[in-house]
Amino acid sequence: MSVLAESSLRGRSFTRVSDWTGAELETVLDLAAELKAEPRQPLLPGRSLGMIFHKPSTRTRVSFEVGMTQLGGHALNLAADDLQLARGEGLRETAIVLSGYLDAIMVRTYAQADVDELAAHAAVPVINGLTDATHPCQALADALTIRERLGGTDGVRVAYVGDGNNVLHSLAAVANRLGMSVVAATPPGFEPDAEEAERAGGIAVTHNPIEAVRDADVVYTDVWTSMGQEGERERRLRAFRGFTIDERMLARAAPAAIALHCLPAHYGEEITEAVAHGPQSAIWQQAENRLHAQKALLALVVA
Repeated sequence: MSVLAESSLRGRSFTRVSDWTGAELETVLDLAAELKAEPRQPLLPGRSLGMIFHKPSTRTRVSFEVGMTQLGGHALNLAADDLQLARGEGLRETAIVLSGYLDAIMVRTYAQADVDELAAHAAVPVINGLTDATHPCQALADALTIRERLGGTDGVRVAYVGDGNNVLHSLAAVANRLGMSVVAATPPGFEPDAEEAERAGGIAVTHNPIEAVRDADVVYTDVWTSMGQEGERERRLRAFRGFTIDERMLARAAPAAIALHCLPAHYGEEITEAVAHGPQSAIWQQAENRLHAQKALLALVVA
């Protein structure tokens, strides 16, 4: 693993894609490709990762836990309600205490500010497993999948159709750093956050999904109602009519275009089952790549 010997990423937190350069992200992707080819490399023997969860998880929890095991380390599931955080202990104190036990901390929570505060006070790397503002580990898996399916990222045109949410913010950040372009089609009022779009390096926005998808190499979508937005579901279903990625819409993309979705999917809403399981779908490869991308990230940042 020559990339490890050359790495200067030891001790770095990964709280936003926008904090990392294109070259640093490429280093992660290069190692991820190596680890995918040879999955059981004991690069982190005896190391421990603490995983703090305020939100439910399938892919994040399983991929990080299995990833640490394959790297020769150990992962601890730290449900937030089981920690003293639930009884009022502060994030600063939690970061200090956990740094004495662990080699890295992964947190999946609501507020980006909470991840930033943990990282500010922790003596070990802090990895953002998802916040309401960003989803950086997903973006790594997205980029790895695009490289595998399209042969690289430079010049790739990505069309994102749906809610201007955390997934879009991180997708745009990784795309802008790896030579891709992104156009996002959202209904009026559901555009990406202006501050997050600026951090990402800019996001072109349209309210016409057909215009966004035309000749795209990648067609990406996400759920219309994210965790914590359940009370808005009916309003969102009305607002997003016409934004479903179905076979007809996908046919407007480039002939070799791939469909991506960070999952879980709601068939018949943001995507159809026929597309998700169809010949142009890279969704299941994308889901698996969470494991390989995160293993590479851990191997590079954990001392």
